[in-house]
Amino acid sequence: MIFFHSVKTTSSQFFVTLYAEIHVIIEHNMQYKRYFLLFFILLSASLSAQSSITISGYVEDEASRERLVGVNVIIPGTRIGTFTNNFGFFSLTVPSGTQEILISYIGYETQAIALQQYKGGLLTVYLKEQPQSLGEVVVTAEVPEAEQSQMSSIDISMKQVKKMPAIFGEVDLLRAIQLLPGVQSGGEGSVGFYVRGGGPDQNLILLDGVPVYNVSHLFGFFSVFNADAIKSTQLIKGGFPARYGGRLSSVLDITMKEGNMRKFKGDVSLGIIAAKMTLEGPIIKDKTSFMISGRRTYIDALIQPFIAMQESGLRTGYYFGDLNAKINHKISNKDRLYLSFFTNVDRFYFRERLDGERFAASLQWGNRTGALRWNRLINPKMFMNTALTYTRYELGIRNEIVERDYSFSFGLRSNIEDYGGKVDFDYIRNNKNHIRFGSNFIHHRFQPAGVQVRESGSGFTDLDSTINLSPVLRSLEWAFYIENDQTITKKIKVNYGLHLNTYVFDERYYASLQPRVSGRYLLTPNSAFKLSFARMQQYLHLLSSNNGIGLPSDLWVPATDIIPPMTADQVAAGYSLNFGEQKWEFSTEVYYKKMTDLIEYRSGSSFINPNDWQSKIETGGLGWAYGIEFFLQRKVGRLSGWAGYTLSWNNRQFENLNNGEIYPYRFDRRHDMSLVLSYDIAKEFDVAF
Repeated sequence: MIFFHSVKTTSSQFFVTLYAEIHVIIEHNMQYKRYFLLFFILLSASLSAQSSITISGYVEDEASRERLVGVNVIIPGTRIGTFTNNFGFFSLTVPSGTQEILISYIGYETQAIALQQYKGGLLTVYLKEQPQSLGEVVVTAEVPEAEQSQMSSIDISMKQVKKMPAIFGEVDLLRAIQLLPGVQSGGEGSVGFYVRGGGPDQNLILLDGVPVYNVSHLFGFFSVFNADAIKSTQLIKGGFPARYGGRLSSVLDITMKEGNMRKFKGDVSLGIIAAKMTLEGPIIKDKTSFMISGRRTYIDALIQPFIAMQESGLRTGYYFGDLNAKINHKISNKDRLYLSFFTNVDRFYFRERLDGERFAASLQWGNRTGALRWNRLINPKMFMNTALTYTRYELGIRNEIVERDYSFSFGLRSNIEDYGGKVDFDYIRNNKNHIRFGSNFIHHRFQPAGVQVRESGSGFTDLDSTINLSPVLRSLEWAFYIENDQTITKKIKVNYGLHLNTYVFDERYYASLQPRVSGRYLLTPNSAFKLSFARMQQYLHLLSSNNGIGLPSDLWVPATDIIPPMTADQVAAGYSLNFGEQKWEFSTEVYYKKMTDLIEYRSGSSFINPNDWQSKIETGGLGWAYGIEFFLQRKVGRLSGWAGYTLSWNNRQFENLNNGEIYPYRFDRRHDMSLVLSYDIAKEFDVAF
């Protein structure tokens, strides 16, 4: 594998070897070679030497020692700068003679680093939070959004999310997501979201790099994400960087808090329907920290006394709960280890006792995820992240009857389970080239439906058996990517890359080389024109009659020898403007997306026996989504928030549905408008709507 080449290899030797190894991978796919050759021509032309020094390190919160994501690191008076990655790491190559660099982040005091005092080695910068004030925040050393090559991407501030109106006192990240342009809700009161004409299964939702397959509590009324446990969130709607793959419509990348390394902190809150508790602190001061955050409803506990008053022996109710936990261990200045865990459950139950007999029924669903990650700074220009991941989503139904001399129980389970591993590299060649490459592997295990039956009693033969209504299905997915974020001229910056995906189900093999490119052209120092193209392919399908809210008729299934993977090509163009001393951001985008090989349940299909699910669906569907979006945002000051508007069209076509004619998708919504505002009246009091 290319990932273990010695770091002493010269850049030219490295990329010659890289070229040769990828060439072997795709030598049997001649149609991909034009993308492959174009990418390496651009990459090779970008590597030029210059007289400079490289400064690398981490940016952390001064009080908690938690690493900060998306911090600006720039040379004042120039357009040379970078951002910290998801692990707080940065590397900036600066021309000889540079006097200082500025480190800035919204909500923190800007810090200047004098380079004449820099003696080399790894740099750790501690930023101090700005004291809460009603005065206007002066924004300094910010890289305008117009400068970035990435488009169709929005970073969601958790501080802003927590200021939004909450339903029954529960702050919800996904409700904030629904209010962004290009994003629509699945229905009134639902946290399901649909991005630029995509379906519910076309969103890649990552929690600490691990996919989460079902994100709803209470049939979609709340999401499974506890805002108290989240550090940062990014939504990507188009112009996808090559490092992401596996879904057609969006990426929602969520990172959990790491825990305070210096002191213990706790937070307990009681809402109308749920209680939450978060604890964090050092296990070993400045070396190891933990964070644990739990939430549970007490609806069942509140209503149970009233039910018991009506009928003794009857217990019924519903509850949901979730738990986030993370351990962060600093092995050395160059190595860090993270262990994160997440689980959630929703459960409806009914139990009744009468004259020595008992009847019970329940419906339960939930996720369980885990990740073990290791970061290593290989040298000042190369950062590595490796991870082992696990995720499982399961839905179950159970019924039980117990009489004096007889008992019978019936259970139905449906689940999807993934084991995965990945390795990612950031190679900051110089201040004009940020190269990322890596690989990941996923083993998928599907059980669309399994039944367990138990029966015993006098006059009966005892029975304890498990019946698979559908066989256990397995598939393997492997991907390799490489991308470069390159500054070509002062006005032109481009992110271009390739994502190679291979997939195996039984004896069927699929391969896809997906080109990605996005870029900007500066019109003025604070405004830019942007353009992007991305091809995406998806190997998983969600068969749903009710659009993914987690009922037994929702089945996760793989692409097979009969059902090919879905593919989407999306092109977008936009304009971005920063104004008002960088306090305001405005952007508008037009997009067009074509999707192929979509699937849909046939009209009148039965969901009782999913064994023959492949015979119950229509394949070869086409989809078109296009529209225009407007977004105005203010991040700092007493008044903050955003306004968004989307005008869009979303259509589908299947040969055997609607007489083969094009028809509007069920969530085609022509106009969508949102407004989110928060105003700080006093230091501890604000209003929002």
